[in-house]
Amino acid sequence: MNLKLLAETLQPAEVILLKALSKSKVLDSHNRMSNVAFMRAAMYLSNKKLVRILKSEKQVITLMENGIDAAKKFLPELILANALKKESLTFKRGEKLLGSDKFRFAIGYLRSGNYVRVEKGIIYLTSEGKNLKTTPEMNLIKKLSKSELNLSKLSAAEKASFLALSKRKRVISLVKRTEYNVRITPRGEEILTNLPRIPGIELNSPSVIKSGIWKSKKFRRYDVEAPVPDTHLGKKQPYMQFLDDIRTKMVELGFKEMNGPLIETEFHNFDALYQPQNHPARTFTDVYKLKNPKMGKLPNKKFVDAVKAAHETGGKTGSKGLQYSWNDKISKQLMPRSHTTPVSARQMMKGIEVPGKYFGVGRVFRPDVLDATHLLEFNQLEGIVIDKDLSFANLLGMLKKFAIEAAGAKKVRFFPDYFPFTEPSVQMDVWSEKLNKWVEFGGAGIFRPELTESLGIKEPVIAWGLGIDRMFMQKIGSRDIRELFADNIAWLRKQGAIE
Repeated sequence: MNLKLLAETLQPAEVILLKALSKSKVLDSHNRMSNVAFMRAAMYLSNKKLVRILKSEKQVITLMENGIDAAKKFLPELILANALKKESLTFKRGEKLLGSDKFRFAIGYLRSGNYVRVEKGIIYLTSEGKNLKTTPEMNLIKKLSKSELNLSKLSAAEKASFLALSKRKRVISLVKRTEYNVRITPRGEEILTNLPRIPGIELNSPSVIKSGIWKSKKFRRYDVEAPVPDTHLGKKQPYMQFLDDIRTKMVELGFKEMNGPLIETEFHNFDALYQPQNHPARTFTDVYKLKNPKMGKLPNKKFVDAVKAAHETGGKTGSKGLQYSWNDKISKQLMPRSHTTPVSARQMMKGIEVPGKYFGVGRVFRPDVLDATHLLEFNQLEGIVIDKDLSFANLLGMLKKFAIEAAGAKKVRFFPDYFPFTEPSVQMDVWSEKLNKWVEFGGAGIFRPELTESLGIKEPVIAWGLGIDRMFMQKIGSRDIRELFADNIAWLRKQGAIE
């Protein structure tokens, strides 16, 4: 927009400020405007590059309640000295005069300056004390009672007094002040010659139209290209939105959603998944246990018997099993689930379609040290696919497709891994361009026959459990998993713009 047209967009307050700046190149206020109106006009002009707003910060000293009291009545040491000029005092009378805390400080101050001496519990003024009228600290307080002082402009003696007073309770305070000055730019000086003689009127109320004034007046031109403040509308928490998007993506890929309880029996969390009851991952260092109630109910007896047989002898799978005596009391113990795979076990016991694809998104719980990469509770994406001719290659292909489409990964790599309930097993990592490193996404594999056949499934089942929190971290380039659940408004607004 050329300067002539831009001049026609200026509001009256902007014109007033520009004209004032033509006489004085820098201003911090104007007598015809409130501070709010002045800064609003300055910001409008700054957006149009007609002025520059200069920000400066300084530290100033102000009096607090004890300092205000001292400005009226003197500091405790001077009150005590003035009382001693009339008569000597005992410690008891000194405490009655000032209070015990102030008296102890005052007597210590006067003794350190050789203003008093103490003999047999009686306080006397010395010759120096008799001439004591004020102190450097008192002089600084008197100055502060008239106006606040800039810390950087104090003399050396005043700085020493400031340090001494800052050690006392609620006498002085150091406050940061921010000041704004407005300076006209060359473009602002140039536009002064293009200002209209009669400013245009505002079409801002029905009265302007009703009065008919608009017929003989010119309206102020509006700059539709001028920048406007950001509007922060209400929206879903970004990580919660990501979880919803993942659910939508899985449904689009033909998966059905499955669900399960947060509190599980060890049967569903471990036993049904062919994890032995003496496995280290079932101890208190790796999982939580429920204190009350301690026990839950086991499912249908046919599944319990089949799982028991698979653990002890391999059952009808041809396996030798785990060769130990399975205990149903251990299996009944309740716990917050440590992974989402028990959701798959429950779904298989309910019955699944062949071929079929199922997924679940859920919270899991593990005792861990809370840091930038670990939480005590987090989310996992569980998935299973069942069909007659599935292979390990199908699993890798599906994991890669999901990592690319749902998590926005560019590169994927796989490593051999071990899980009690899958064989073969694999770990998947993706390359994060934002973090510039490989990020572990989770594990996967083909369910062992000891698991599937115990739950009534004859066909092969490929399965995975992925750390969905880390998917979101990779997507937004976050290095701290705690950000996902934080209440930092600036961070939430920033992430809300992610598509």
